[in-house]
Amino acid sequence: AGKTSVANLLLRFVTPDSGTITAGGVALDAIDIVRWRAVVSWVPQRPHLFAGSVAENIGMADVHATRTQIEAAAQAAHAHAFIEALPAGYDTPLGEQGARLSGGQLQRIALARAFLKNAPILILDEPTSWLDAQSEAAIADALERLMSGRTVLVIAHRLALVTRADQVVVMDRGRAVAAGAHQALL
Repeated sequence: AGKTSVANLLLRFVTPDSGTITAGGVALDAIDIVRWRAVVSWVPQRPHLFAGSVAENIGMADVHATRTQIEAAAQAAHAHAFIEALPAGYDTPLGEQGARLSGGQLQRIALARAFLKNAPILILDEPTSWLDAQSEAAIADALERLMSGRTVLVIAHRLALVTRADQVVVMDRGRAVAAGAHQALL
């Protein structure tokens, strides 16, 4: 439907063929890309992990973060318990794509990065897509806390994530076909 394309445009991974995207009334392409990305946190549908430890993978969201801050972010994302159970805890080495982790664990690492970055703009692209119902329920409050006080774009098929949104936009074949509060759209 074009939902992830919208995120890619906002993240400036691609540029629009026509038209202008604005943020706060300023054309997005007029904002320095490094400055823009510093204020945006992104939790992708399929998070990427890099060769390095669990702590390093979370810490890449803020290279100046202390170990205490990294662990606090993991706790906020409900990742701390499974990380502590790994052979070397936060020092456990992960290969590219985190082969030893489940999809839900990968997603929680990505959420921990977002907590650590603490950016005012948050883009969540299917943040619970890898989670079973039990895991999704376990991190629902983490997502609520992460979204609090931020401008948030939630891309989701699961309605549970959008029911409290101020504005819901329904996409179909690359076009916004309806917009409004969740209750009104029902």
